[in-house]
Amino acid sequence: MTMQTRLLTDMNALNHTRAVQAPLVPLQPSEALLRVDRVAVTTNNITYAAFGDAMKYWDFFPTGEEGWGHMPVWGFAEVVASDVEGVAAGERFYGYWPIASHLRMQPVRVTARGFYDGAEHRQGLTSAYNQYTRTSADPAYRADDENWQMLVRPLFITSFMLADFLADNAFFGAQRLVFSSASSKTAFGTAFCLLGLEGIERVALTSPRNSAFVQGLGCYDRTVAYGELEALDTAVPTLYVDFSGDEDLRARVHHHLGDALVYDCYAGSAQNTHFLRDTALPGPAPAFYFAPVQIRKRNADWGPEVVNQKFNAAQRAFIDCISDARQPWMQVQEHQGFAAAQALVQDLHAGRIDPQLGHVVVL
Repeated sequence: MTMQTRLLTDMNALNHTRAVQAPLVPLQPSEALLRVDRVAVTTNNITYAAFGDAMKYWDFFPTGEEGWGHMPVWGFAEVVASDVEGVAAGERFYGYWPIASHLRMQPVRVTARGFYDGAEHRQGLTSAYNQYTRTSADPAYRADDENWQMLVRPLFITSFMLADFLADNAFFGAQRLVFSSASSKTAFGTAFCLLGLEGIERVALTSPRNSAFVQGLGCYDRTVAYGELEALDTAVPTLYVDFSGDEDLRARVHHHLGDALVYDCYAGSAQNTHFLRDTALPGPAPAFYFAPVQIRKRNADWGPEVVNQKFNAAQRAFIDCISDARQPWMQVQEHQGFAAAQALVQDLHAGRIDPQLGHVVVL
């Protein structure tokens, strides 16, 4: 009998995980069983867990155990058995998975491109996370780039659509963008998408230990250590793009910039495991950015095909840049198995991560 291994996360202590095993229930009609092969585990996944209740991320893969959830991740899986026409054993799919050896699914809306999971508990959840892409029909897929794709794609869709959201709103009148946690991949992905922007300065806020790395990226106009924040000119209309979630830092930004702060965009954080709180700051109220909202808007504006074309072209350029052997922005580190995944989750949650490393877990 095939056994399934799952990594469960303590919803009240995200650095605490445990691996459990159980027999797989036989496949039912209209179901497919996929073996999860390799997944990317990044600070983005800690953010999913941090907002698991508020944004319903815990609801995608119920564990059946009170207080324990599946931390969602992005990666690749292979079909090992299927009772669904158009989904065949041996096919490979990219998508949203639990950190688990297998996932039973109910593929619906099957097309040449892929399918959606029609499981009842996933109805009503954000559809972008329910879609699974057949690698053989994915124009952005390259077999040699699987690690890069799963590391970059879920982060870069956030970056790409965030840059588009800001541009779509004329940067709310800002002449300067200030990025916190500027060494994070989502932050510098956003800055990368805004390269060539005229009339707006991109300022990186980062820790002294990450300053050299951030300066070397070449996608920010200036790098400022957190302790030097108060040296920023208060006469320049500024948009704060927050990837840190640090409430003390946010307060310093608001109090220092005063009327110069035109918008506070909170893009999520791995270290702050709370939703936005009203802390009675002066200036604009922090606003949470959610990529699927902008995706829906652009699907309506341009059509899904154009959105995909624009995103695929931008992602290709980004992967080529970060993986450039002459001066790579990122190096991939592979981890083997569930114990390694547990250690990685602990390090990510604690912020003990080299910004130049991208982490992949081979299950």
